[in-house]
Amino acid sequence: MGSMIGFYNSEVKRFNVNYREQTTKNRTPLVDEFIDTNPTKISWTHNIKQDLARNKLLVFNSNCITTSLYRPFTKQALYFNRRLNERVYQMPQIFPEGDKTENLVIQVNANYKNNGFIAIISDVLPDLHCNGDSQCFPLYLYDKAEDDEIEVGDTSDLFAEKPKQANKSGYTRKDGITDEGLQHFQNAYPDEQISKKDIFYYVYGLLHSQDYRQRYAANLNKELPRIPCVKTVSNFWRFSQAGRDLAELHINYETVAPFNVTVDTGKRQQNELTDKDYYVTKMKHPKVKDGRGKSINDLSTVIYNHAITLRDIPAEAYDYVVNGKPAIEWVIERQCVKTDKKSGIVNNANDWATETMNNPKYPLELLQRVITVSLETNKIVATLPQLNID
Repeated sequence: MGSMIGFYNSEVKRFNVNYREQTTKNRTPLVDEFIDTNPTKISWTHNIKQDLARNKLLVFNSNCITTSLYRPFTKQALYFNRRLNERVYQMPQIFPEGDKTENLVIQVNANYKNNGFIAIISDVLPDLHCNGDSQCFPLYLYDKAEDDEIEVGDTSDLFAEKPKQANKSGYTRKDGITDEGLQHFQNAYPDEQISKKDIFYYVYGLLHSQDYRQRYAANLNKELPRIPCVKTVSNFWRFSQAGRDLAELHINYETVAPFNVTVDTGKRQQNELTDKDYYVTKMKHPKVKDGRGKSINDLSTVIYNHAITLRDIPAEAYDYVVNGKPAIEWVIERQCVKTDKKSGIVNNANDWATETMNNPKYPLELLQRVITVSLETNKIVATLPQLNID
């Protein structure tokens, strides 16, 4: 990012020298003809071209680097900056300080094709395409407070939740679920003490209901989910608790217990392996013949690298499908070394493992952990009640 910003600034200066006499309005059409579009140096967007025409320079800010959820169960570092991210939508209100912001967001696949589960949850800023063309529904929303609204002292008094209360960073927080939404559920279950968090997790649980997804498949293919109140309060709480359990599992996927698959390390014991033996380039399934002699992937096995093969992966682990493919396959696809053809930038999962996680075994353990996540998700979903809303 520092290199790209430096190149952009040099283009601004070069452009300004050549078109110093032009007004901003007259400069804009000249940008495309003038700029160096070498993809190894910069990725031009409409907005950044507009900034160049207006003679606006950029400054690298390390505070803009944050953790993001790029694809299901795959985190990456993101340079989150309104001027350099094209179309940030409402994300500055949801994660205004990146991974320093306390929040949860339910990502709904807006082009749902009845293939797997419709929603996934995150506690870090998600990519637009993390779950298809995602629409995000947050637990909280943040607004930048005016100077006279900022309070730095102790806020643990009776008025701590007053509307204009700001945190130390200068943001006011409000609930993503409206008061009207809360009242709707309180009216449905008048004898219950229901909070907005209860409703948030109820939504997440309900979106995992196979009954819900099948019954409203045609609607979900055309519009965002509508959330009904189930008939009985006992089922409301069952959906809400399931949503909490699923959220705990899906958010903390990096710390759940790795599934005890067979780790085949050839003639060596696993404790004899070095850090280099966990370097992954591209995982793959071996090929086997089916009953008709056709070559297919052996899903029970993953060849991790030259030194490690995972065996005895349960078939039912592949039943947890999100954004069109099993969660396991997202790990297999993304934990690799891949070079972008245009920019030449190398995306190396081993760098994330060693530099961010301080664990060269991270890709291997992530696969084992997501197997656990998949199986436990299946168990929770199997306990969901039938969708009775009549």
